[in-house]
Amino acid sequence: MIHENLKGRVAVVTGGGGVLCGDFAKALARQGVKVAVLDLNEAAAQKVADEITAEGGTVIAVGCNVLDTDSMRQARETVNSKLGTCDILLNGAGGNNPKGTTTKETLEKIDLVEKNDDIKTFFDLDPDGISFVFNLNFLGTLIPTQVFAPDMAQKENTCIVMITSMNAFRPLTKIPAYSAAKAAVKNFTEFMAVHFAEVGIRVNSIAPGFFSTNQNKSLLWNEDGTPTARTGKILAATPMKRFGEPKELEGSLLFLCDEEYSSFITGTTIAVDGGFNAYSGV
Repeated sequence: MIHENLKGRVAVVTGGGGVLCGDFAKALARQGVKVAVLDLNEAAAQKVADEITAEGGTVIAVGCNVLDTDSMRQARETVNSKLGTCDILLNGAGGNNPKGTTTKETLEKIDLVEKNDDIKTFFDLDPDGISFVFNLNFLGTLIPTQVFAPDMAQKENTCIVMITSMNAFRPLTKIPAYSAAKAAVKNFTEFMAVHFAEVGIRVNSIAPGFFSTNQNKSLLWNEDGTPTARTGKILAATPMKRFGEPKELEGSLLFLCDEEYSSFITGTTIAVDGGFNAYSGV
């Protein structure tokens, strides 16, 4: 489907060097959107940009840190000078960290009486690790929005798309920091939708279900390529019995960005999850 309204607009994609956000960047570029691929890993951003260029798109890669306001301001200057001011802000930067992850899904009494250095319980979680995960996912959307939204408020038909997660609806075991952070992102989506309504910036979010990416590879697959026990649980709880493909997120993104289809939609979260959130397990 061609979204003529989007042609010529400028999109800023944070976390654009990753699998899912890299695909988002390509999907926008195919609609004639001028795309700025932002990532802490500039080489990863450039790789995505090169792929977009090869398809005939207009794109720049920008290395920056979503947790550093000065870095984001420099990124904005680069985007504005090379592409123009932002119309679409896709807040995709985020992730987890082992310091915010428990080894086991549930606490057992033996974990309290027999210390095992190979077992990290809830009580062993590193507060600094928790802060890093929360900041990356929450402040990593707040700061880019503070930097790019002032330009957007001066224009028409602008929108912000946040990337949250199934964790925002129900926390997964073992990853409390990531789950709490993504719940915060969903809540922040709703706050911003109200806050920016009168200046015309629509704010919505996409909540992907389970996709096999580089970030979660070790949780989903053993070294020999066989599925982990966690993968078995995920697929058993997903009515469609499979992982999603990155391209299956593109429709929701383009729908939310194109006011012809979504002009009266703001403050909502679209779950793209193969039925995971709807399934009670029975």
